[in-house]
Amino acid sequence: MIQATQLRRGNTILMNNELYQVVDYQHITPGNWRGMVQTKLRRLSTGAIVDHRFRSEDRVERAILDQREMEYLYADGTDHHFMDTENYEQIQFNEELLGNAVKYLVANAKIKVEFYDGKALGVDLPATVDLKVVSTDPGMPSATVSNVLKPATLETGLVVGVPHFITEGEVIRVDTTEGKYVERVRATK
Repeated sequence: MIQATQLRRGNTILMNNELYQVVDYQHITPGNWRGMVQTKLRRLSTGAIVDHRFRSEDRVERAILDQREMEYLYADGTDHHFMDTENYEQIQFNEELLGNAVKYLVANAKIKVEFYDGKALGVDLPATVDLKVVSTDPGMPSATVSNVLKPATLETGLVVGVPHFITEGEVIRVDTTEGKYVERVRATK
């Protein structure tokens, strides 16, 4: 059991005998009232998003999940297929369940898949992923200000703001929690 104020985005909790994943949370302390934690929770059985308010002193049961490293294989329409690299067992998730994680999946990437009681629940993305720039506007040679960004479309369809020196064909590192450019990994040759 953990205190409601310790909830973080991505945590999985057990509430009313159902599994929920914390999508968003906000700790609120309104004036002289008692503090509370306003959360958006995704019911893992249905994918529905519900709002729930916890008092600061409430305790919630954190679900213990098993993680297995799996290889992302391919997308088939709205289904995404993964393979366990130890026993070659394959599972699939639909885009609704994966949510924004779809924007960071590339073939042959090693992804941690979360299981609860032997049932696959979802994926746990690494903090950063390396993606190739498919299209972007040419950089302006006079752009010396480092905080000016231009849009770049990546191989997964994700659009991020990148510095002007980034060109098509380069590989960049992207933060998966905020969807932002981190650094250039490989330049074009």
